[in-house]
Amino acid sequence: MMPGIMLRPARAFFRRRHRKKRQEADNRGGVFPRVGREAAPMLQKRAGKWLLVPLAGLLLGAGGGGLLAQDRIPDSDCLDCHSDRDLVKTNAAGRAVSLFVDTAMLRASAHGTNACHQCHRDITPRHPDDEVAAKPVNCAACHERYSETFGASVHGVALLAGDPAAPTCKDCHGTHNVLPPTDPASPLNYRHLNQTCGACHEAEAAEVMASVHGQATARGRPEGATCIDCHAEHQIEQLRTNATLKISVDVCSKCHASERINTKFNLPRDRVETFFSSYHGLASRFGSPVAANCASCHGYHLVLRSTDERSAIHPNNLVATCGRCHPGATEKFATGRIHVSDKTLAAATDLGGRVNYWVRQLYLLLIFGTIGTMLLHNGLLFLRKWLRLHRGERRTIVRMNLQQRWQHFLLAVSFLVLAVTGFALKFPDSWIAKLLGSHEDFRRWSHRIAGVVMLLLGLYHVVYLLATREGRQLLRDFLPVRKDIADVVVNARYLAGKSPEKAKFGRFGYPEKMEYWAVVWGTVIMGVTGLVIWFKIGVTQYFPRWVIEVAITIHYYEAILACLAILVWHFYHVMFDPDVYPVNLACWDGKVSEHWQQEEHPLEPLPGGVPTPPAPPPPGSPPPGRSRSG
Repeated sequence: MMPGIMLRPARAFFRRRHRKKRQEADNRGGVFPRVGREAAPMLQKRAGKWLLVPLAGLLLGAGGGGLLAQDRIPDSDCLDCHSDRDLVKTNAAGRAVSLFVDTAMLRASAHGTNACHQCHRDITPRHPDDEVAAKPVNCAACHERYSETFGASVHGVALLAGDPAAPTCKDCHGTHNVLPPTDPASPLNYRHLNQTCGACHEAEAAEVMASVHGQATARGRPEGATCIDCHAEHQIEQLRTNATLKISVDVCSKCHASERINTKFNLPRDRVETFFSSYHGLASRFGSPVAANCASCHGYHLVLRSTDERSAIHPNNLVATCGRCHPGATEKFATGRIHVSDKTLAAATDLGGRVNYWVRQLYLLLIFGTIGTMLLHNGLLFLRKWLRLHRGERRTIVRMNLQQRWQHFLLAVSFLVLAVTGFALKFPDSWIAKLLGSHEDFRRWSHRIAGVVMLLLGLYHVVYLLATREGRQLLRDFLPVRKDIADVVVNARYLAGKSPEKAKFGRFGYPEKMEYWAVVWGTVIMGVTGLVIWFKIGVTQYFPRWVIEVAITIHYYEAILACLAILVWHFYHVMFDPDVYPVNLACWDGKVSEHWQQEEHPLEPLPGGVPTPPAPPPPGSPPPGRSRSG
């Protein structure tokens, strides 16, 4: 039965039908349920039975529909009226609605074995003469689980708020013709879902129908995305206000990360993986609410191929698409790659792709070669020193003055902040990212501020080297000389056990010089590439977009190289070296012991120009022939 106000002709029709059927029953000597005033004596006799209705409903189960067995209305009585194709009513909106029930359609539906009263539980034998409008069917009586999820959806919330346009179960599933979604005739079948949802969402349905997803379902492809694949079935969500990560992970990735779908339709298999390795994907995983997701570039409903001129990712439309998030985006900026992987770079034929590929390969070779050599060098050095004991001595020789210690402190702090904030973006699920919380703006600006501090410190250091006497002396001592090459050869023989003598250094040996110039080189490389990435819109005014992509590659691999060099080389000499373990305190007060100075830098003159005198080894130490510590 449908809610609403019945038209007067329909009421008269019902009365005539009831009177006719009652007369036929009397002529046959049969019994027909009485209605209206004529039923009063019978109702009085059965008044006590109506009090048992709630209990009877529990005893008889859902099939009882709240009526005693003798009060259940046979379907034939309902169909006496509802089999009439001309039976109509007026709904709350003033529109005429048919009350006709097609019995053949009903029997073929999912509810074909149900009796009328099992759904229309409010109808009594006095209907329709009591002029009480039928209530909406309560589907939750049987479908409680689905009703709960529907109540939490945008449709359910709108319905509870009293929105007259809010859809109910029947708007999607139908009334007397409910069919399973697998039935080709069901309005919920993938072939018809667009039309079903389009009854209310006309503009969205038209866009979906024109999209690659709509065209796939129109061709009979069940894998084509439908409304419920993105918005869910009963707990329907409005994705526009959802977190950017949800759209990329829970919506688009369901299909585009599917091996079966990608294989069947020959789709690229790395689209999800490469998106999440890009800045957009990394920032969204880090927690940014404004980072671009799949729909930001490809669209929501009108998703089209990149070759379609209407597509947001068509080459003619890329500037406008990128410009929505990047005001001032240029054509060169918009022509860069988003879905980049080792495989796509290896297969690239354009100049930018080839340069980026070889930069990556060279850096991998540089990282493994450099760090591998450092590990071998320091591992052998550690083994040589592990064999002897050492004891602390008074530190009286100034190795670093106050000016140099301040520069070292600022360099260490800015480097640490850059490393944490940089790798937190690249690895948003790591413990490093959790240190910063989930605020992308805080991470990004912390990284930029630390970068500016390091660049300003670098400029100050240049002034210090050129404008001060101690700075000029420091620069002279750090410059490579021919003896450094000889020292490498001597130490290589010593570390390999071929010679008992190790190299003797002045103020700085080749280990310190290597590290110093590596810091200079790294600061310049990271500074330039960082500025290119930061001001990418301006850069693409003069250079192609692939310059930025190469800068990102250099910035990332240079960061790995720098961090590993600090961990493997610098930390060994100032922390893990047995001569200074657990830490060389020269970075704090600038002082070292005479024994350490004589052992590590015997050729360095002391203040006054006197060479470092030999210091007797601590009691219990092995004979001379030790390696350096930093």
